[in-house]
Amino acid sequence: MGDFAINAAISYQIGAARDNRSILSAMDIHREEFFASFGQSINDLILSHRKDLERKRSGYAAPAVPNAVPAASMTVEPGVNRKARWVDGTPEYSLHIYGLRKLFPQALFIHIFRDVTSVVRSMLNFHRVAGSSVAANEQEAYNYWFRSVSSCLLAELAYGPGVVFRLRYSDVVTKPEPALRSLFDFLEEPYAAKCLEPLARRINSSNVPADFEADDPATDPTVIEKANATWIEVEKGPQPSQGSLAATEEMEAAFDERVRYVATLDTEYYKALQEITRLHGQYQQEITRLQNAKRER
Repeated sequence: MGDFAINAAISYQIGAARDNRSILSAMDIHREEFFASFGQSINDLILSHRKDLERKRSGYAAPAVPNAVPAASMTVEPGVNRKARWVDGTPEYSLHIYGLRKLFPQALFIHIFRDVTSVVRSMLNFHRVAGSSVAANEQEAYNYWFRSVSSCLLAELAYGPGVVFRLRYSDVVTKPEPALRSLFDFLEEPYAAKCLEPLARRINSSNVPADFEADDPATDPTVIEKANATWIEVEKGPQPSQGSLAATEEMEAAFDERVRYVATLDTEYYKALQEITRLHGQYQQEITRLQNAKRER
């Protein structure tokens, strides 16, 4: 949905490009309303198909799908309304928080923060579980962690603790009940002891061997130092106590820049193809000229 937000922004630009001669501008449909309408439709669609997800997950076999959500998390107590909220834990969304916030203005974000070394080890071993790699090498893993965490930290600063909640992974492991109670307070949801049951076993883990060594001599040491410095700073420092307009504007500028880049990608691609064709033609002409000059000699 991060890319969907980008494409929605591009579509809005097209639909509002000619002032009152464009339908969106003529009907005073602003970008925020445009985004939120799509987000509401996505929300309704997901909630209406929850039963299909539960039906499929109920047939999962644990060995076949190690990351399947345990049955305890699907439990609905008698007399309690069906769940009306959903959670998407896609890691890449850390890089799309601004766009997601536009699609879902009432969304809350949970920044699960884990030490960089453990994350890098997990990413490098992810292929053992999923069959595909998250990072090609150690340096790519460190860079990905840094980009993701930096994006989440900027969102913390932009939106404040009422929208983004920092949850330390170590707290979930060592003191799960107080950690989850704090999380549920943030969500304004009642705490239930059954929420601890899924934590009785490791889920969504790449099962890193104890003797695994991630050290790669080809990794730039400055990349590791930068990531470690960020981890130490965040681990020791508190979450910002309020939002920042300057940080919000920084996120908006980055989003708009990405929109401009994607919007012109096809045009720039065809320009590049034309330039390659032109240069190839010049190359062939030069080759022909040199061959003719050689024959004349």
